[in-house]
Amino acid sequence: MKEEILEKVLNSENLKKFGIVDWGVTSDPRPITWKYYFDWVNKGLNGILKYLEGERRDKREDIRNYFPEFESAIVFQFSYAKKKFELDKFYESEKSNGLKIASYVLGFDGVDYHFKLRDALDSIGEQLRELDPALQFKLSLDTQPILERDLAYRAGLGWFGKNSMFISKKEGSFFILGSLLLSKNYSLAEKEPETDHCGQCTRCADACPTDAIDLESRTLISNKCISTYTIELFKDLGEAPEGMENSNGEIFGCDICQEVCPWNKRLLRVGKVDLNETLISERELQIRSFFLERPILEVLSDLKSLSNRGFQRLFKSTPIERTGRVGLLKNIRFFSGKR
Repeated sequence: MKEEILEKVLNSENLKKFGIVDWGVTSDPRPITWKYYFDWVNKGLNGILKYLEGERRDKREDIRNYFPEFESAIVFQFSYAKKKFELDKFYESEKSNGLKIASYVLGFDGVDYHFKLRDALDSIGEQLRELDPALQFKLSLDTQPILERDLAYRAGLGWFGKNSMFISKKEGSFFILGSLLLSKNYSLAEKEPETDHCGQCTRCADACPTDAIDLESRTLISNKCISTYTIELFKDLGEAPEGMENSNGEIFGCDICQEVCPWNKRLLRVGKVDLNETLISERELQIRSFFLERPILEVLSDLKSLSNRGFQRLFKSTPIERTGRVGLLKNIRFFSGKR
């Protein structure tokens, strides 16, 4: 069974079809960082991210709280690094209006990555079940009560960066983690947990304009984080994090602490990312042309004239649908200086 799985399912050509650049296995159901996470939430450092509290916090102590049949997990890395570097070139061009969005927004053809990755994981799960009909499996993304970065660490895929991002020596940090939780253990080779490779570097914390990174604990202070403010605060309420005026025009998410990371800069240097061939999907083009290529006041005017329902129809199934029209207006007004 092990050889069949490696040959028919986990071979590089099959995984490449799904945008997977690496994978690892673990049979350990308990996260090693549970106490850090528990303390982080109890100190209120999750800020407005209330979905990380209470029962959903407690479930994360053991995967079996979510999937009692758990015996092993296969953790996958879905890279969007190429799109990140394509966007960097765009931001340097005359087409850019100076506003920026997190690169993962466009990294999966402009579609919400949850949809893309669920389909990919489900397909791989069904391939496994064809080999073993008795197998039960569950998908795990960042929406399940699982500490997914800890799961990836236990699978030997990387380490926890000082900016709290999960970093891989081979792939940097511009990827999304997705996992299959299995009711069987196929004795696939488990990698040793990766050692820390941040060393004395503090570039991520030094670059963060809002001082949202706690270097000592390698965690984020969520209410200081630009991503939290621009994605999770749906209404025009509250003050922007102090220092956000020194950022780079981020209106949805933020890549600043990842952009300066040497492990991400290395991707271009060693040829991991090829920018010679670029493809732009229809959904990606729609987002870019609406938010990033027109005069900012024109973007504001069109957002104001749209109804909330009209915005939802226009950007349905994209990441920015989550924040909504009012949230995006709040973010763009901050940089336009217009109220």
